[in-house]
Amino acid sequence: MVPSRDTVDRRFPRAVFSRGTEPDARFSLANERTFLAWTRTSLALIAGGVALEALGLDLQPQLRLAASLVLIVVGALLPLAAWVAWAHTERAMREGRHLPHPPVGAVLAVTLTVAGVLVLLAVLLR
Repeated sequence: MVPSRDTVDRRFPRAVFSRGTEPDARFSLANERTFLAWTRTSLALIAGGVALEALGLDLQPQLRLAASLVLIVVGALLPLAAWVAWAHTERAMREGRHLPHPPVGAVLAVTLTVAGVLVLLAVLLR
């Protein structure tokens, strides 16, 4: 069943749903699952940052704190980046354009590399 235009116009965000035509629901749901996966990843980053600092491991304190802050800050910002990526992908599907390449994977790679190097240094310099 195709929703009426009136139903579509009330969905949020309007900047996404008011454009183009309704894509196959499977693709929209896959896009939503990707957004939710990034949200779970952000929760894991925050939990890892909190655990790293809260456990008080025998590591160099300033580097341990820096690694914790990197994980927590990126974990807090990642859902926003995932939301933007979701909206761009949904809009591209609705307008029949090529899917954009979201930068959230690169952000995660850089974050984990930086946090890993900080923890490695914290272990070596204790």
